[in-house]
Amino acid sequence: MEPVIIVLVILVVLVFIALIKTIQVIPQASAAIVERFGRYTRTLNAGLNIVVPFIDTIRNRIDLREQVVPFPPQPVITQDNLVVNIDTVIYYQVTDARAATYEVASYIQAIEQLTVTTLRNIIGGMDLERTLTSREEINAALRGVLDEATGKWGIRVNRVELKAIEPPTSIQDSMEKQMRADRDKRAAILTAEGTRQAAILTAEGEKQSQILRAEGEAKAAALRAEGEAQAVRTVFEAIHAGDPDQKLLSYQYLQMLPKIAEGDANKLWIVPSEIGDALKGLSGAMGNFGPLGGGSNGGGSVPAQERREKPPID
Repeated sequence: MEPVIIVLVILVVLVFIALIKTIQVIPQASAAIVERFGRYTRTLNAGLNIVVPFIDTIRNRIDLREQVVPFPPQPVITQDNLVVNIDTVIYYQVTDARAATYEVASYIQAIEQLTVTTLRNIIGGMDLERTLTSREEINAALRGVLDEATGKWGIRVNRVELKAIEPPTSIQDSMEKQMRADRDKRAAILTAEGTRQAAILTAEGEKQSQILRAEGEAKAAALRAEGEAQAVRTVFEAIHAGDPDQKLLSYQYLQMLPKIAEGDANKLWIVPSEIGDALKGLSGAMGNFGPLGGGSNGGGSVPAQERREKPPID
């Protein structure tokens, strides 16, 4: 009985193993390559799949989702003979599990080497300045070459990104100095522009101020002149209205003499010719009111000039 039991146990174990090998569950977004006696038979898609145990074998399980692979920094020489280190990131997706398994031994390594080679070809035709400012152009060119080369491998390159472009340390120092000099230059230009604009505004303000001051002085002078003219007209009209005689005019001349002589700097002043007539009229008027006063025909006082001309009586 014991040998029979042992055989039955062995058969149960073999059946269990056969069932395990027969039923294959493939996860979503995955694929499996089935080989029969070492030859490709079919590709298992997601879900429950049945295979022939001990005849069909699973060669490879492939993830069909988009993959992200970063590559280590690669030294690349630019057109102006400068070595820069470039980090790249590849976004790819397997579209044909069979081709990815049988067309290339290791598609990850193949993509990496193809990326390095293509990157050196592209950067070799650019100088450092263009390399630093043309990431989109480099990404597009690199993606086009990789997508074309990896198509036969059942791989689609969706996107290529340059993570970092690192020039040599000496070049970085020179670039920092240049950027600092450019910033200082822009700051000096802005300061000069501000000073110039301030000077222009100040000059414009002074100009407007002088113009307004001159206009004000001109208006004030015009108003003063107009006032003086009006005052002269008023005085003139008052004088004519009062009908002044020679005596009043003579008295006014005498009142004006002290004003003419005012001031320490006046060394010489001119007496108008009319002042003599005024004095004669005034002396005549005062003589009429003197102690010898009387009428002009009533034996009044004789002018001093006439008295000096008469000879003495013995």
